[in-house]
Amino acid sequence: MATIALGADHAGYSLKEKLKTWLAADGHRVIDHGTHSTDSVDYPDYAAAVAETVRAGEAERGVLVCGSGIGMAMAANKVPGVRAAVAADPTVARLSRQHNDANVLALGARLTAPGHALEVVQVWLATPFEGGRHARRVDKLAQLDAIRKEQALDAAAR
Repeated sequence: MATIALGADHAGYSLKEKLKTWLAADGHRVIDHGTHSTDSVDYPDYAAAVAETVRAGEAERGVLVCGSGIGMAMAANKVPGVRAAVAADPTVARLSRQHNDANVLALGARLTAPGHALEVVQVWLATPFEGGRHARRVDKLAQLDAIRKEQALDAAAR
């Protein structure tokens, strides 16, 4: 089984807790980056924590939950090496893995019923990256990350 990093904002807290229980029961090691209540928080903080855990190799994959999944994905995709995808159904989840090698999944708690979210996560975790022609495209995403990192280093040196 895999190590999965989890994170949510206040809107995603309840669904994150359900996913955490399911993932642990299924034998996954879970790293819970919070939030730990329904008190209002800022989603980028939790997205960054999960994304950094995945980037560092401390977790094979990450799952984020906010109201729509969109904000979490946007924030996580700022971390080099992270390929976060919003998936509200199993088909999108499967394609995000097969074609894009998504290593972070973002879910919308206000848009996805818990049972359906569990199905999305199950499909996403079970689906391997196809490689082949898709590997070339994922490599280009890594090149964009490298360019962004180089630009940041240049800006910091000034």
